[in-house]
Amino acid sequence: MLCSKCRRRAIIYQRYSGLHLCKAHFIADFEAKAKRAIRTHHWIVPGDRIAVALSGGKDSSALLFFLKKLIGIRRDVTLSAITIDEGIQRYRDSRVAAHIAESIGIELVTASFKEMLGVTVDEVVQAKGDRLSCSYCGVLRRQCLNRIAKDHGFTKLALGFNLDDEAQSVLMNVLRGDADRLLRPADPVAGLVPRIRPFLDIPEREVALYAFLHVEGFEIGRCPYSHNALRADVRVLLNDYDWRHPSTKYALVNLGERLASCGGLSQTRASPCPTCGEPSIGECRSCRMLQEMLNG
Repeated sequence: MLCSKCRRRAIIYQRYSGLHLCKAHFIADFEAKAKRAIRTHHWIVPGDRIAVALSGGKDSSALLFFLKKLIGIRRDVTLSAITIDEGIQRYRDSRVAAHIAESIGIELVTASFKEMLGVTVDEVVQAKGDRLSCSYCGVLRRQCLNRIAKDHGFTKLALGFNLDDEAQSVLMNVLRGDADRLLRPADPVAGLVPRIRPFLDIPEREVALYAFLHVEGFEIGRCPYSHNALRADVRVLLNDYDWRHPSTKYALVNLGERLASCGGLSQTRASPCPTCGEPSIGECRSCRMLQEMLNG
């Protein structure tokens, strides 16, 4: 097929827009969407010290490349990366993230669950089974990222969440009947380094293509424990529905943002956990999980 804009050979077809795009026009369209998200949400301002949560996968690798291209020549904003080894054998290899950061020319901060928390995800699974492995990993990873970002003086934490991730999160909250999360405003939380998600409006397959075009050596496989997550079921359900009804994912993300802006719920004030010092609303989930590990 030929590009809808210039008649050169197309490399992708966007079902939601009806456009075939060549390499040049795909990259331009991709980067325009990411830049628009940053402008709309005022995610980057002069003086920011931004850290990308770099796992070594396609999303975070593509994000690191894009942000380096966007702000690499600016003197009023700095860019670094953080990678955390969760301790999952035959899956996470911190050398992959280190190679990607070095090839893009970005300083990398490294850490691990074992160093920071005294436990690995594999040890959690061994002690508690793998049914809730993703819940444990997600909570503990967020705590570690926030601690590292604060310790190094980063002002923003950039996450590689894409349109599919965001749409899945909204649908998961609907299926669980979690009104608190659906209506919770995206206000700053004291002690929590603000998150930015430039790929909010970009489908996962387009992020993957952008990564293939620009980054070498990123990890492709999924975590061996991810099949247990509710997200895995929601991904299949949503992809099937979106194939028959393009733009469904955009509609879900827009719904999530509109609900969060309705002001239905005021942001509950977070307070520092007396044990770990991280901001928490009510009982600290990470400390509770670690205590459960100690108690067997």
